[in-house]
Amino acid sequence: MFKKISLYILMTLAALSMIIPLLWMVSTSLKNNQLVFQMPPRMIPEDPTLDSYHKLFDLFPMMRMLMNSILVSIVITGGQIATSLMAAYAFARMSFKGKDAVFLVFLATMMVPFQVTIIPLFVLMRSFGWLNSYPGLTVPLLHTAFGVFLLRQALMTIPHELEESAFMDGANHWQVFSRIIAPLTKASVATLLVLSFMASWNSFLWPLIVTRSDDMMTLPVGLSVLRGRYETKWNMVMAGGVISIIPIVVVFLFSQKHFIQGISRSGIKN
Repeated sequence: MFKKISLYILMTLAALSMIIPLLWMVSTSLKNNQLVFQMPPRMIPEDPTLDSYHKLFDLFPMMRMLMNSILVSIVITGGQIATSLMAAYAFARMSFKGKDAVFLVFLATMMVPFQVTIIPLFVLMRSFGWLNSYPGLTVPLLHTAFGVFLLRQALMTIPHELEESAFMDGANHWQVFSRIIAPLTKASVATLLVLSFMASWNSFLWPLIVTRSDDMMTLPVGLSVLRGRYETKWNMVMAGGVISIIPIVVVFLFSQKHFIQGISRSGIKN
C-alpha cells in the first residue's frame, strides 16, 4: 500500500512539473506586459486580457504562418506515414537477398544528425529551384528511418497465415498490403502520426534555412521574431506559444486511444 501511495505521489509531482509551465504560459499570455514580472507572481491574472493575441495578429502575419505550418506538417506527416508503411511492409513481410543487411544500413542513418545533411540538402534544393517554396520545405522530410523501424516492429507481430491465405486466393502484394496489413496497423500508424506531426510542427532549423520571405515562414520561425534585441514582449511570446501548441494537443487527443497501444506493439518499451 505504501509503495502504491508513493508511486501516485511521484506521478502527481511529475505531472505537475509538466502542467504548471503550460498553465504559466497561458497565464502570462493573458497579462499586460507590465504585469509579467509582478512580484509576487500570480498564476491567475487580476485583469485578464486578450490584447497580446490581438497585437500578435495585427503586427505579424500569424494566419499565414499558421496555415504554412499546418500545410507543411500535414504533407510531411502523410508522406512519412506512406513511405514508412510501404518500406516496413517490404522489410517485414517480403523476402529478398540482403534484406537484413539493407535494413541495418537503413537504421544506421538514424545515427547521422540532421545538421550534417543540411548543407547538401540546401545545395540540392537550390539546384532544383525549390528554395523559399513548399517543395523545399516538405520533400526532404517525406521519409523517416524511425518510422520504418516503428512500423516494421508492428508488422512483425501480425500472423503470416493472413497473407498466405490471401495469396492462395490470388491476391498480390499490393492487395495484401492495402486490404489486410495496413488496416491492422492503425495503432502504430497513429503513434507515428503523433510523433511525425510534432516533429514537423516544431521544426525550426530547416524552415529557417530554406525560407526567405514572410509569406513562407512557418510558425516556429515567425515566433522567433517576437524576441527583440533590446526588449521582449513576453506576453506576446507566450500568446504565440499557446497558439503553437493547440494543433499538437488536438492531434494527440484524436490519436490517444491508439498511441499507447502502438508503442507497445512496436517493441519500443522498457
